[in-house]
Amino acid sequence: MELNYTDGLVPVVVQDAETKEVLMLAWANEEAVRLTGETGYAHYWSRSRQKIWKKGEESGNVQEVVEVRADCDADALLYLVRQRGAACHTGHYSCFYRTIEGREIAAPLFDPADVYANKG
Repeated sequence: MELNYTDGLVPVVVQDAETKEVLMLAWANEEAVRLTGETGYAHYWSRSRQKIWKKGEESGNVQEVVEVRADCDADALLYLVRQRGAACHTGHYSCFYRTIEGREIAAPLFDPADVYANKG
């Protein structure tokens, strides 16, 4: 299947393969999608750093990809993953850990300052 990239990127919804909890939303370019398929681990395009990154390369919280699905228009992907540790750089299991009002509905699994050299 040929994917329809917008400005070279496709959005990727990431979901826990077992619980179906939505873990995060990220972006991937063609190379990141290829690396994900080749390695079995999630790779994304960092829009802020302008480079490909393997999820968990710094924290160890990798995502083993069980299945990749494309939506009906082939312009968005769904990664079903086995998440090791937290998916969110804030230390939360899911990036969707708060309501729109800002109320935190899940506690972090770790302190980012203990894991990331450049984040806190």
